[in-house]
Amino acid sequence: MRTIPASHVVQGIADALQYVSYYHPPDFVLALRRAYDTETRPAARQALLQLLVNSKLSAQAHRPVCQDTGIAHIYARLGMDARIASDGPGPTPTLQALADQAVRLAYRCPANPLRASVVVDPLGARTNTGDNTPAVLHVELVEGDRLALTVVAKGGGGDAKARYAMLTPSDSVADWVVEQLPGMGAGWCPPGVLGVGVGGSPEQAMALAKRSLFAPIDIQALRERGPRDAVERLRLDIYDRVNALGIGAQGMGGDTTVLDVKVAQAPSHAALLPVALVPNCAATRYISFVLDGDAPPRFEVPPASAWEGIPDHLPPHAGRAVNLDMLTREEVRSWRAGETLLLTGRLLTARDAVHKRLADLLAQGRPLPVSLDGRVIYYVGPVDAVGDEAVGPAGPTTATRMDKFMPALLAHTGLLATIGKAERGPLAIEAIRRSGTAYLCAVGGAAYLVSQAIRQSRVVAFGDLGMEAIHEFTVRDMPVTVAVDAQGRSVHALVPA
Repeated sequence: MRTIPASHVVQGIADALQYVSYYHPPDFVLALRRAYDTETRPAARQALLQLLVNSKLSAQAHRPVCQDTGIAHIYARLGMDARIASDGPGPTPTLQALADQAVRLAYRCPANPLRASVVVDPLGARTNTGDNTPAVLHVELVEGDRLALTVVAKGGGGDAKARYAMLTPSDSVADWVVEQLPGMGAGWCPPGVLGVGVGGSPEQAMALAKRSLFAPIDIQALRERGPRDAVERLRLDIYDRVNALGIGAQGMGGDTTVLDVKVAQAPSHAALLPVALVPNCAATRYISFVLDGDAPPRFEVPPASAWEGIPDHLPPHAGRAVNLDMLTREEVRSWRAGETLLLTGRLLTARDAVHKRLADLLAQGRPLPVSLDGRVIYYVGPVDAVGDEAVGPAGPTTATRMDKFMPALLAHTGLLATIGKAERGPLAIEAIRRSGTAYLCAVGGAAYLVSQAIRQSRVVAFGDLGMEAIHEFTVRDMPVTVAVDAQGRSVHALVPA
């Protein structure tokens, strides 16, 4: 019986979570570079460049690639001839307790604090745990005398777009998957990887889809040698058909929507065909390792060649300069969908919890804690700053979650524009058109790069909400795209589906 010290488990998971927060897997960077090199549409090509520069800068600075530093998923395969034992006083904690201890250490690391996104009591107060615990733990008992771990930081944008269906055995899995993509929108920050789970029970299909994502990107190698079975044929079929939709990077229209398609299957009831779909976003974060009891794992720094040739900063942007401190409704009305803007000046931040509070105050006829008249709101929950940073990684969150609040905010506060990622729904677009305002897009998944444009940050309201508080950012030349203009024209509506 091999003994694995509990401290090795904790250190391994904690180190892995830190590692994946700032290092993309090299195969992902290579696939992203290939997409950039072959992209023919300017907006998508610019978004891909931002993702590549962000990946390089994050690796150099050891700061998160995305402000959504994910929920910790731990996949453990424990050999039947291995045991985890406490190497300190007292009984051995449960594996869940060890995983939670590791998450707590990783997310509270002073040198690279990660954003705590987990809330308890989801139907009630939704109080943030403050340290991103608990971890989502999956345990499998297998042959052998070692502990194999896959540590994942899975962002909310991808999980929010998960899909499930119970098909019949005669239905086409590929048809169903391709039909889902247009309705998923761009909130999962394409391009990324699609995980497809087929068979098993409903919960098994979802688990298969998610676990399939944590393997190297190899679709081009598969194409070169040719498919050998039904699973590989399905991967290629979905890959080609999804990319032919033209959704592209950030949903702006482009040649590459997915970098790979992974498929995992399990035996199922003869009358059933469960199918699940889970996307992985541009913040692809996972690593696998094995503990044998001899020592904690050591993670090798990815080769510098992975980022060779990628610039250290974006080239000078061509775009309309906008002074946020002197912004008028007339100027906003002059913006056109698809236009690039460079924002300089002060803007406010707000996410879900803040919007709910603002809506309640408006409904009660009570004053807001900060005036929105003539202001711009950025949908973001930033990572805490370290050193001389004004703010930590601060990329946009999905705008559609705030759609239901738009009619009241735009009608009663004097708000001029909002900034987020992905498309807006019909309710928000109509409110934007009616009020003569605008919606702007920043690149999701390029959070550390975006933070370089933020020169100052301070909390101005609802400080009890932590990362969801209202901050005031002072920005300089922050690049955004006009996604919905004052006439209600949406760049996402132009994307073929």
